[in-house]
Amino acid sequence: MTALNAETVASLAGGDLPLAVPEYDRTRLRAGIVHLGVGGFHRAHQAMYLDRLMNAGKALDWAICGVGVLPHDARMRDALMSQDGLYTLVLKHPDGTLEGRVIGSIVEFLLAPDDPEAVLERMASPEIRIVSLTVTEGGYNVNPVTGEFDAADPAVRADLEPGAAPATATTFGLVTEALRRRRDRGVPPFTVQSCDNIQGNGDVARRMFTAFARLKDPELAAWIEEHVPFPNSMVDRITPVTTDDDRAMVAERFGVDDAWPVVAEPFTQWVVEDRFAAGRPPYEEVGAQLVDDVEPYELMKLRLLNASHQALCYLGYLAGYRYAHEVCADETFVRFLRDYMAREGAPTLRPVPGVDLEGYQATLIERFANPHVRDTLARLCAESSDRIPKWLVPVIRANLAAGGEVHRSAAVVAAWARYDEAVDEQGEPIAIVDRLADRLKAAAARNRKDPLAFVRDEELFGDLATEPRFVEAYTAALDSLHTLGARATVENLVAG
Repeated sequence: MTALNAETVASLAGGDLPLAVPEYDRTRLRAGIVHLGVGGFHRAHQAMYLDRLMNAGKALDWAICGVGVLPHDARMRDALMSQDGLYTLVLKHPDGTLEGRVIGSIVEFLLAPDDPEAVLERMASPEIRIVSLTVTEGGYNVNPVTGEFDAADPAVRADLEPGAAPATATTFGLVTEALRRRRDRGVPPFTVQSCDNIQGNGDVARRMFTAFARLKDPELAAWIEEHVPFPNSMVDRITPVTTDDDRAMVAERFGVDDAWPVVAEPFTQWVVEDRFAAGRPPYEEVGAQLVDDVEPYELMKLRLLNASHQALCYLGYLAGYRYAHEVCADETFVRFLRDYMAREGAPTLRPVPGVDLEGYQATLIERFANPHVRDTLARLCAESSDRIPKWLVPVIRANLAAGGEVHRSAAVVAAWARYDEAVDEQGEPIAIVDRLADRLKAAAARNRKDPLAFVRDEELFGDLATEPRFVEAYTAALDSLHTLGARATVENLVAG
């Protein structure tokens, strides 16, 4: 067993199962990007694209300084820095083939709660030209009904106090204060690049960060609006949470003792709006698409891939499955997913340049069915209050307006409501992981006596509880889930 670090990495290549390692001199790397929210997805996606460029001898001044915004990010910092920023990315192919590579594009890691001043000075330094984000859908403080910035969070309120330094280390406080320092020092602004799974993620980031800045310093907000780009992007790669089994697999198959490897599917996609303040890495040379308009791509992904994940996770979990590939080995559920995509999701989309939508849908089923990725339904069911309103509710609204079909989408919402009753069909408890868990469970507890209790939450669903076609389909699906169960409900939806 070989510990992974800068001294040992070269010796890891050429084993029984080949492990690719950085072919570039990491001592020549210089950070050009600060990334907030270093998790599995960032390390399987943006950091991987940069590693590809570096292996081609390019982007050596675009290495990553990771930043943890929350106290629990100390675990990631400790794991990565004990390995000099190195980690193993393992791609799991459907045929069982493993493809391993040590990624070397992360060179620093700072923890904001411990030393926000160090983070601010790093972001304010001229060599940092991009600040990128994977802070989850809920990390932008967007009110789901109004779309406006929600300043009620205690940490945000503390950062907004007159004269307050961002001691609470919110993303908003850090980014805006770093931009203020650059403005005051005559340093050009960095680009703020959201890599989160949100429609119009750059536009959302721009609205939220400028809204925060406006509450803190209106002149700074005006400067940000004029000078700071927030490019939109679409990101895609299924990246399950790393497990102890994954660590053991990396040790056994590659002979590497890695504190926090990443596993992912082979497929990856990144579509980026080409709008940056101070240059960017040549991402297009390693497979990313640089475009003028990201929206067709992101709507395709959100309404087909992400919404389909929601379509399989609650119904699949209630039916007794625990992994996405198990659901996609069941032809009845596959038919339901195909019908949702073809008859409810796809009709809400406009043409996507260079993409065959029918082929894309087929590829999604193949990706979901990969038995080696082992994507858990529990992961897909988590934080649904940040997902369903953004991914599935727009599909329902578009089809209601166009006279299209909504009964499959309505059944998915009903399955979420049934799932949030927190007891499965065998009477076993379900752990609800959601920032609104208590509120959701309280509403779901009234499902049987008041079938519309769950969807009357206007913050999540707006006025859907007053839409007759949705209400009819939703209440029928909820009743079927209670009386017949998830499998029979799906069978009837497919047959009907």
